[in-house]
Amino acid sequence: MKSMRSWSTQRMQDEALVHGNWMASTLSVNLDKDDTLDGIPPVKKPRKLLPSLKTKKPQELVLVIGTGISAAVAPQVPALKSWKGLIQALLDAAIDFDLLEEEESRKFQKGLQEDKNLVHVAHDLIQKLSPRTSNVRSTFFKDCLYEVFDDLESKMEDSGKQLLQSVLRLMENGALVLTTNFDNLLELYAADQGKQLESLDLTDEKKVLEWAQGKRKLSVLHIHGVYTNPSGIVLHPAGYQNVLRNTEVMGEIQKLYENKSFLFLGCGRTVDDTTFQALFLEAVKRKSDLEHFMLVQRGDVDEFKKLRENMLDKGIKVISYGNEYADLPDYFERLTSEISVRDRTGLPRGGQLNGSSTAHTEIKEGAAPEHLPLS
Repeated sequence: MKSMRSWSTQRMQDEALVHGNWMASTLSVNLDKDDTLDGIPPVKKPRKLLPSLKTKKPQELVLVIGTGISAAVAPQVPALKSWKGLIQALLDAAIDFDLLEEEESRKFQKGLQEDKNLVHVAHDLIQKLSPRTSNVRSTFFKDCLYEVFDDLESKMEDSGKQLLQSVLRLMENGALVLTTNFDNLLELYAADQGKQLESLDLTDEKKVLEWAQGKRKLSVLHIHGVYTNPSGIVLHPAGYQNVLRNTEVMGEIQKLYENKSFLFLGCGRTVDDTTFQALFLEAVKRKSDLEHFMLVQRGDVDEFKKLRENMLDKGIKVISYGNEYADLPDYFERLTSEISVRDRTGLPRGGQLNGSSTAHTEIKEGAAPEHLPLS
C-alpha cells in the first residue's frame, strides 16, 4: 500500500514538472514571437554617441544647418523641403501676383519638371522678378519671398522646436552656426525664447570676419542669404566676389574648416554646394586629416555606406542617429547635453569624468575613480 502511494506521488510530481516545463516553454515562445508584454512595447534602446564627437567642447564646433532641419521644423511649408520646392513656391507666388507672362510661366515650369540646373532656373526667375529701372530695384522679388515664408512662427512643430532648442543651447555655449537655408526659423525661435540672434549674409564683410573670429557668436551666417534681406541673396560664388577677393575674410573662414569641427545637420548635398565649396573647401589642404561630422538617417544600408566612404576624403565622419528621422531630435538633445556640460578643458563641469581617454588621464594615482556614467 505504501509503495502504491509512493508511486502515485512520484507520478503526480513528474506530471507537474512536465506541465511546468510546458508552460515555461509556451511563455518563452510567446515572448519570442512578440516582444511586447501586456500590450506594452519594449523600450527603444538609445543609439550610442560617438566618443570623438561627444567629447568636443561647444567652442570647437561649427554647426551647419541644412534643408532637412527646416523641413523638420515646419514640414507643411513646401519651400523649406528642397531647392525645387522653394523655386516652385516662388514661381507660384509670381503667377498669383501676375508677374509672369503665360509663355514665361511655361518656360520656368518646364525647367523645373525637367530637373535642369536648378541654380540657373532660380537665378533666371530672380532676375525676372527684380528688373532694374533707373537704378531702382523692383520689390516684387521681396514680395514673393515674404509670401513664400509668411507666418513661419505658427507653422513650427514641437519636435522641430526641440531641434532648434539644442542648436540654441550649443550657440550660447560657444558654437558657431551657419546655414544654407533662406529662412530664419532659428532666429524666430530664439526670439520666442526671449533671446536675440542676428542674421548675417555675405554682403557685410566686416561682420562675416568678426563671426569667423568668434566675435559674433549669437549670429547666424546665411551663406546664400536670408529672405528678410533680398539684396543679400546669392546663388553662385560670382554673387559675392567681395568676400572671395578679401584675403583677410577668406583666410579666417577657411581656418574654421582646418581648426574646428563642423557638425552637419539636415545636410544632404551641402558639401557639393558651390558656395560652401568656395568658402570652406577649395583652399584647404589635406582635408582627409581633419575631423568633421555629419548626422544622417541610417536608411538604405548601401547608400549609407556609399555616403560614408565619399565623405572620408573631406574629413567628415558620417554618423547614423537612427533608422527614422523622428529619432534625430532626441539623439541631438542627448548629444547637446553631453557637449554643453564640458568646460574649456574638455572635462564635464565640476570635474566629473565620463570614461573618455581624456578623462582617464586625469585620475590621480592612488585616488579612487569616480562613477563613470554610460552614454
